[in-house]
Amino acid sequence: MKGKLLIFSAPSGSGKSTIVQWLMKEHPELKLYFSISATSRAPRGTEQNGVEYFFLTPEEFRQRIKNDEFLEYEEVYQDRFYGTLKAQVERQLEAGQNVVFDVDVKGGVNIKKFYGEKALSLFIQPPSVEELRRRLVGRATDSAEAIEQRLAKAEYEMTFASQFDHIVVNDDLEKAKQETLQLIAHFLNE
Repeated sequence: MKGKLLIFSAPSGSGKSTIVQWLMKEHPELKLYFSISATSRAPRGTEQNGVEYFFLTPEEFRQRIKNDEFLEYEEVYQDRFYGTLKAQVERQLEAGQNVVFDVDVKGGVNIKKFYGEKALSLFIQPPSVEELRRRLVGRATDSAEAIEQRLAKAEYEMTFASQFDHIVVNDDLEKAKQETLQLIAHFLNE
């Protein structure tokens, strides 16, 4: 049976990655697998081509953009691209995998437009910008300036929430996990 697509987007610090990791670890029956992205950066540590990423040169990446081979892509820095190859997603779907996209809001909206009803898009939202500030400060991983930049970006990203199929407000992590699980289980069983 062919797999389905699950799109997760959220502002930084919303708990999206925590929820996605929990689903993948604690619910193997859902057959969730990350989409394998392409990047033009060099492999780090033990990363292998075709496992963590498909490693392309900036020239190869640009050629594939010209060939319309990406669902979505972004040039994060000059010559540093990240993107999702259509053919890779199709291979995973054909293998019966339910493909998980952990992407920025624009990527999430674009993937949903491309796949329509075959994809479920979820926006994980913090209860408020002030709560998000508290979480980011609590992480103690960013400077005050970086936190302000993340918050400004988060406010912008939250304007995209209505373009997703469902908004899960993460004001209580356990509740947000269960709500996300129910939405996904229902979608996969349709």
